[in-house]
Amino acid sequence: MIPLRLAFGCQRGVRRGLLRLSPMRELRGIPVSPGVAIGPLFVVEDQKRRIARRTIAPEAVAGELARIDRALAASIAELSELRTKTQAELGDEAAKIFAFHIGMLADRSLTGPMRAGVEKDLLTAEFAVASSLEALAAKFASFGEGAFKTKVDDVNDLAQRVLRHVIGEPATRLADLRDPAVVATRDLTPSQAASFDRDRVRGFVTETGGKTGHTGIFARAMGIPAVVGVKGIMDAAPSTAGAMIVVDGDSGRIIIDPDAETLAHYERARERDRLFRLKLDDLRELPSITADGVPIELLGNIEFPREIAAVLAAGGTGIGLYRTEYLFLATDKEPTEAEHFAAYSACVTALAGRPLTIRTMDLGADKYTQARAENPERNPMLGCRSIRYCLQHPAMFKRQLRAILRASALGPVKIMFPLVTTPEEFRRARFFLRDVMEDLHDEGLAFDRNVPVGMMVEVPSAALCAEMFARDADFFSIGTNDLVQYTLAVDRTNELVAGMYNPANPAVLALIRQTIHAAEHGGQDGRGIPVSCCGESAGELEHALLLIGMGLRSLSASAPALPAVKRLVRSVTIPQCEDVVKKATALDSDAAVISYLRDATRKIIPEALGGRSAD
Repeated sequence: MIPLRLAFGCQRGVRRGLLRLSPMRELRGIPVSPGVAIGPLFVVEDQKRRIARRTIAPEAVAGELARIDRALAASIAELSELRTKTQAELGDEAAKIFAFHIGMLADRSLTGPMRAGVEKDLLTAEFAVASSLEALAAKFASFGEGAFKTKVDDVNDLAQRVLRHVIGEPATRLADLRDPAVVATRDLTPSQAASFDRDRVRGFVTETGGKTGHTGIFARAMGIPAVVGVKGIMDAAPSTAGAMIVVDGDSGRIIIDPDAETLAHYERARERDRLFRLKLDDLRELPSITADGVPIELLGNIEFPREIAAVLAAGGTGIGLYRTEYLFLATDKEPTEAEHFAAYSACVTALAGRPLTIRTMDLGADKYTQARAENPERNPMLGCRSIRYCLQHPAMFKRQLRAILRASALGPVKIMFPLVTTPEEFRRARFFLRDVMEDLHDEGLAFDRNVPVGMMVEVPSAALCAEMFARDADFFSIGTNDLVQYTLAVDRTNELVAGMYNPANPAVLALIRQTIHAAEHGGQDGRGIPVSCCGESAGELEHALLLIGMGLRSLSASAPALPAVKRLVRSVTIPQCEDVVKKATALDSDAAVISYLRDATRKIIPEALGGRSAD
């Protein structure tokens, strides 16, 4: 059970400062938003107030119910204002978080137990509210980590808000921040993130959280460096003001009270990065072509349609990966075909004839599915996720395929299946697609009958059997994030083993080479099929060098990474990249490979790599 004392007070105890620790201390976390932030610490503490269980006289019931109703109405009004503000500043997807909160407070299954606690058990309004929300949080917590931890955060955020109105205490929020600072908190709620002045928050550090949490979504949307899952950050934050902190959103490093040399290094790195970014603006309209004349296609990875504008502004020529699972994660209900179609058609329209690769829903593991399972899986990462989940839920899968195919009538679209492990899975997925095509044809609805259908290569079995897959697939896209994890058995979100996560590991490189070779000789006529990389490695300069040297001619990365990758492409020749591959693969340790790659990258672009050069 989650103690009631955790349900209230996170936003009240805001204080600044950190006792200067000696010597300099370094912590590690999970990077969720890139960049380097430097500034004094602004700590948002939990005041673990316990809501005492008290009873009331029967004649006081009406008054207590009125307190609950007023608190709910005031909370919904606040949330509506936050939703409007967030929609204007960050877009529809971020605003849906508050729409979900409003929906919860209007749901009788949530408010009914509050009222019953007063009417039947004669509890005070505050205890009835706290106990009802605690029960809901405990229900979400029982499903384990991942997306359900986010739901626990949502419920606790609501608890803070509603109880504040029940008790009648004024809000103390991050909006009270007066000077630029780095914010540290146990966890950043959506309400807190939406309430502060973004010009005064230089970076985020949280003790809990993961890559799919709200903190990362808001931080990336606002361009603020952020690191989550930093164990011990709150214990290292006593009351004396004045300490400086460095947040390295690229590597996940947190440096408390840096010495003069470290601080100067990061300040130089931040300034180099700022100047580097300014220079990159001049490259946006130039072609992505190597110094010896070989074109390298640069595409963008997106979660939301509104990100397309940033991809195009950064010099991307299309979308190589549209992660559609966020259509599911942004709300508490399954999206309709109309909602799917609205998102996909918006992407096609925004791209105006440029290519769009839509990945079917990559649900499972830490995303969505376990909350709907009667018996949650013990190890969902190796369970019913991605294409497996789609094949076991054909109605949901076909609903998405219908919307994608309908959108294909409006412009160039490719369909990509995630985490395919066997040829049979790929064939079954194509069977569902053909079935949907027949339905649309019978209904007289337009679609592209020749829509390219490809697959992610992100598990060792897919890479090892790439020649077999290349007979059926129209294209490959190498997903290095999962490929590295499954090959090396390393969870990159686990700070205990994250240092072992290395996209340049020889085993990973061997699988990538095998996939590229199979693609070059695949297809029905043996002329080859297109192959790209849409993992994070494609946007990291030192790894992009390797990928190009191994033969890839198409890279897909996040919008902020594209200008730097284009700079790299225009600064190298193919023989240079091939030489990097030969030397890197001859080394016998991961540390040596990483060091060599970063040195090689700096020789090409001295100002590259920003704060990571401190590693």
